[in-house]
Amino acid sequence: MHFSHSTQIWEQFPQLVPGLLVVHHINPNVAVEARLAPFFQRARQRLSQQTESEMPEVAAWRRAYSQMGLKPTKYRSASEALLRRFKREDSLPQLHPLVDLCNAVSLAYSLPIAVFDLDQVDSFLEVRHADGSETYLSFDGENEQPAPQEVIFADAANHVHARRWTFRQSRQSTVSAQTRRVLIVSEGLHDSAEADIAALINELAGHIAEVWQPAQQQTILSAANPRLDFA
Repeated sequence: MHFSHSTQIWEQFPQLVPGLLVVHHINPNVAVEARLAPFFQRARQRLSQQTESEMPEVAAWRRAYSQMGLKPTKYRSASEALLRRFKREDSLPQLHPLVDLCNAVSLAYSLPIAVFDLDQVDSFLEVRHADGSETYLSFDGENEQPAPQEVIFADAANHVHARRWTFRQSRQSTVSAQTRRVLIVSEGLHDSAEADIAALINELAGHIAEVWQPAQQQTILSAANPRLDFA
């Protein structure tokens, strides 16, 4: 299997910094609640100092959405949507220990984190522009067809695993109680993304190693090194 961004994505967004973790032996029978609280507190502190839209990490994704021809206040990056929900409710729903951990880290860093069940992905994931032939399984069970040129996460079977880049994942590859192998992806576009994505991936990898097992692979991609191959 492999993960990559298309040449067109790198050309359009040369400031992109993607960080990746491949993790095996995931199971839901663990406790992570105590690990979440410090991340929640970091998010509260940042939100007390500025609105989510003023954060450089979020503002960069808003600019990217505008560049893609999308209204940033209609289609929000996953991190912005998470921050808005947390600001409103001061908590997040418990979904799965790994997802809960990733959501907490996402809040603290104001950066989107996607977690894909690799057993539901066909051969590879590529972030690219849609050609209009792909299919996306929504959370209500409906099949959707992204419009041509929408930025998507697509696999070899033309299944879309995320729409509008970091807007919404597909139901098909979301983490469940049966998930054992995952690909974790976090992407930044702001000025300090290189340092921030590296810090996020390192901190998340440390918690995963303590709760489950060390990641099989960990890397930061670039235009010069745009692809990760993994078993």
